[in-house]
Amino acid sequence: MNLKLAGGAEMMSPVALFMQADIVVKSVMIGLILASIWTWAIIIGHWLRIRKVARENERFERDFWKAQDIDRFHEAHAREEWPSAKIFFAGIAEWRRSTAGKTLDRAGTRARLSVAMHSALAAEVDRLSDRLNILATVGSVAPFVGLFGTVWGIMRSFNDIAGANNTSLAVVAPGIAEALFATALGLFAAIPAVIAYNRMTHGINRLEARLGRFADGFHATLSRELEADA
Repeated sequence: MNLKLAGGAEMMSPVALFMQADIVVKSVMIGLILASIWTWAIIIGHWLRIRKVARENERFERDFWKAQDIDRFHEAHAREEWPSAKIFFAGIAEWRRSTAGKTLDRAGTRARLSVAMHSALAAEVDRLSDRLNILATVGSVAPFVGLFGTVWGIMRSFNDIAGANNTSLAVVAPGIAEALFATALGLFAAIPAVIAYNRMTHGINRLEARLGRFADGFHATLSRELEADA
């Protein structure tokens, strides 16, 4: 009796369920496992990246608001690649182009500064959002892929019943277990993807709002320079 139970438990292990499955269900399982690994790689990499970007942005903005000379600050931070720095560089570049001529269109300069900095902001947000669509895709598609494996496994169980002319649990259990395992893998891939997508989207939205405030503050600083020049 104990030996029988031990053998049954071994047959219901994840490895045994995978080995017993046919090629279609195996393909579904392998695809879902790869999707889960890819999802976790994106989650970990993106989380570390967003954390570093947020920290460096905060440091750059703190140094900027302490600076007394914008031109010197620009020279000292010319090699930085953080989103706040990109917005700052876009504003400085547009400022220099707009104020280089003999006549100065103050209203036009303000409008161009706003467009330049917010275009840089949008580009940085797009760059930070790269590959988040993969999480959304896995989160929405993986359960249905697992469901396909479930349906296929149950169909196989029905075929085994018909072939064996026997409706005992021993005949149908392996196929049903494989089917349910495919569903579990689909949920295992989808649930972290959906949670991570929502959390990371929220984090990027917060970062976008902070970058927008920095762009607006820098725009106000340059606008005051235009008024002082007048």
